[in-house]
Amino acid sequence: METKPNTPSPKRWIISPLIPNSVKQELRDFSPLLRQLLYNRGIETSSEAESFLTYQTNFSANPLLLKDMPEAVRLIHEALQDGSMVAIYGDYDVDGVTASALLYEFFRSLGLTPRVYIPNRFDEGYGLNLDAMQQLAGEGIGLLITVDCGIRSVDEVREARARGMKVIVSDHHLPGSVLPPADAIINPRQPGDPYPYKHLAGVGLAYKIASAYLATYPTAGLDADHWLDLVAAGTVADLADLTGENRALVKRGLDEMRKVNRQGLFSLSQVAGVKLDRVTASNIGFILGPRLNAAGRLDTATAAFELLVSENLFEAAALAQQLDNQNAYRKELTQKIQEAAIAEALASDPDKLIIFAASKEFNEGVVGLAASRVVEALYKPAIIGYQDDGFVKASCRSIKEFNITAALDQCSDLLIRYGGHSVAAGLTVANENLPALLERLNNLAVASIGNLELVPELWIDYEISLAKVRPEHIPGIMDDVARLEPTGQKNPDVLFCSRNLQVISSRVLGNGQHLKMNLRAGDSVYEAIAFRQGQWQTTLPSTIDIAYTFDKNEYQGRTTLQLNVRDLKPSLGS
Repeated sequence: METKPNTPSPKRWIISPLIPNSVKQELRDFSPLLRQLLYNRGIETSSEAESFLTYQTNFSANPLLLKDMPEAVRLIHEALQDGSMVAIYGDYDVDGVTASALLYEFFRSLGLTPRVYIPNRFDEGYGLNLDAMQQLAGEGIGLLITVDCGIRSVDEVREARARGMKVIVSDHHLPGSVLPPADAIINPRQPGDPYPYKHLAGVGLAYKIASAYLATYPTAGLDADHWLDLVAAGTVADLADLTGENRALVKRGLDEMRKVNRQGLFSLSQVAGVKLDRVTASNIGFILGPRLNAAGRLDTATAAFELLVSENLFEAAALAQQLDNQNAYRKELTQKIQEAAIAEALASDPDKLIIFAASKEFNEGVVGLAASRVVEALYKPAIIGYQDDGFVKASCRSIKEFNITAALDQCSDLLIRYGGHSVAAGLTVANENLPALLERLNNLAVASIGNLELVPELWIDYEISLAKVRPEHIPGIMDDVARLEPTGQKNPDVLFCSRNLQVISSRVLGNGQHLKMNLRAGDSVYEAIAFRQGQWQTTLPSTIDIAYTFDKNEYQGRTTLQLNVRDLKPSLGS
């Protein structure tokens, strides 16, 4: 079957094995479905289940356990006492922007208004840069605190200190072999750090800094938990693991967000059609997060930061509308780049294992998103980039069978710079080295995965016969599912599959991108939505199998059950 743009690759469904009797007995206090769902997530004892379901963690979350945190607190207190100028240096994604907003409000609440510096993706790139260090020193900054960046900025931190600034680096990314010469480094992944949980996002570390300071210097009326709404937004949008402490922080952050105390998030939820008093992690991941990210992808992230800290209704409303408009434009750009890349790949050499496309017309702020969509459509590694007269600056996305960064390691002599992890990376290559790079990468791919059947896998929690499910059973199923929230990275949505559903009716939505269906199972009819699967409309068989989640659809004040279809295929014999 020919693959068209926006057409996801057919997936191999893998249904989780049934819970063994020994674990079933250990989890006997829970419903049969919940037992299975917990087992699927590696939970096999009653104590593990209790900890997971009550959002407890098995270690102390004392922020002062973080290596260098006492010194960071001392430096912050010294700056507050002396009235030194403080700068917060953030990143342009949601994690960096929420972390910047958190520390900005933290210092403001203590009587000091810090300088916030968020670099421009297009002019300055990621992380610290020497020009910014010189500029901030020239402004008289005495204490520089990085958030969500800086752990590999050895030269830049050295420059900052040489110009008289104290530097606190807070960054959750993996350190390099040499740490920056900062006065304090807040990163649980650095060597010798005793903090037990290693997966906090950048905004989670900003929260830990505020918590540690207020634990050391209590201030009447101030509680770091006030900023947990920002922690939830940044942690989910950054795709940080929703395990352990992160999951507990996001749960508490969602509770804080539902109080609707932050004007910026309320205004953004209004334009996005999200009910903030019932916001979920999925709402952040798929609706609010992309809008907050849109500013930094297309221009500067300043608008996202200003929205989060705004207390003015009219200012927040205008900024929210701006971000919504930018997100719509971002989606349009992403789709155009995706379609161009797939069309070029299929026209040139459909059998080539590495998909490559670069153009002066591609916006470098969205090439990573486009690469992800290409991988989703073709299930091959993709390198999509912006090309000018001298070089290509590209984002790489890969599949689990091919470690893209390990492959780039074997091409380092051809690259200006690169970095990343197994399935996502970035690179810059001179145009004259591009043909050799692509040839070498494709040879590496052929040697590594050339003989494999490349089919994406979809893990299913449980197979349900919807024909046997009575309507009164559905609330109980959804209650069990809800106990696993918030879901996300490393704690995925609960996915069911059901077979032999009769298609009663279908239509496309969103300019043909999405498929809306009514499906019959036994005596019941279910509404279903299949996002980005509108291509099925012309070839949809009369009977289908679906992989899906149970959702609530709210429209014009009416709430109905809806099946959110993640994948579908013809039933056997249809």
